[in-house]
Amino acid sequence: MNKYELAVVISAKAEEDARTGALEKCKALVERFGGQIGKVDEWGKKRLAYEIDKMTEGFYYFIKFEAEPTAPAEIESRVRIVDNVIRYLLVKDDDDLVTNQTEDEEIEEERDDLDE
Repeated sequence: MNKYELAVVISAKAEEDARTGALEKCKALVERFGGQIGKVDEWGKKRLAYEIDKMTEGFYYFIKFEAEPTAPAEIESRVRIVDNVIRYLLVKDDDDLVTNQTEDEEIEEERDDLDE
């Protein structure tokens, strides 16, 4: 199982019930394809980087989950048709990448020390 993060931007024009419904649909999609949701971060209403459908603001949500490698493609294909979701991004969460970089840096420092 791999770790993933699904970032969802929901329309600021949607009522609170509609926003909650859209978020619940996204979470249900993750679970439908075997994902185990770990954490959901709600960032609230933020300004968009650029105008989308004449909107300048949206509600940001980040869903962290674990799933099989085949799940992201299935989830993405269905998230794009969820009502009130104006943008989404699903990425693999590489926490191990940070630890590997620090280990590589430590190895390079040891090499430098041996060279001296």
